[in-house]
Amino acid sequence: MECVYQSTGQQQCKAYESLLILGSDIQAARAMIIVCCMVSAISLLILFAGAEFTTCVENEDAKPKICLAAGVGMLIAGLLLIIPVSWTANNVVSNFNNPLANPSSRRELGPCIFIGWAGGVLLLLAGGLLCCFSRPRSGGSGGTAKYYSNSASAPAKNYV
Repeated sequence: MECVYQSTGQQQCKAYESLLILGSDIQAARAMIIVCCMVSAISLLILFAGAEFTTCVENEDAKPKICLAAGVGMLIAGLLLIIPVSWTANNVVSNFNNPLANPSSRRELGPCIFIGWAGGVLLLLAGGLLCCFSRPRSGGSGGTAKYYSNSASAPAKNYV
C-alpha cells in the first residue's frame, strides 16, 4: 500500500497495482520464500518416501540416506526462510529509525516477521534432527546375534 499526505493534512492510500512497483528487496525476498516452499515440499516428499514406516523404497540400506537428503533439504529451506525474513526486518528497523524517511513509509515489525522466524527455526531444527538421527546401520550382519543351544554345535570349552 502506498500512502501520500496531502496539503490539507489528509492521508490518501492506494493498493499496489502491480508487483513490479514493489522494491527489489521485497521481490527478492518473495522469490526466496517461494523457493523455500518448493524445497521444503520436495524434502517432505523425499522424507515420506524414505521413512521407516513406508514401503516406497524396498532397500533398507538406502532409507537412512534418503532421510539424510531430506534433512539437508530442510536445512536449506530453513536458511532460505530466515534470510529474507531477517533482511526485511532489518530494512523495517533501519527505515523506522531513519529521520529522513517519509513518515508514511515507516513500517513496524508485525506478526509475520515473528512467524517467519519461528518457521525458519522449526525447519532448521527438523533438518538438524533428520541429519543427526538418519545414520546408516553399521556392519553387514544386520544386528543379528548368534545363540548356541546345548547341543553339539556349542563351543567345546567349559566355563566355570
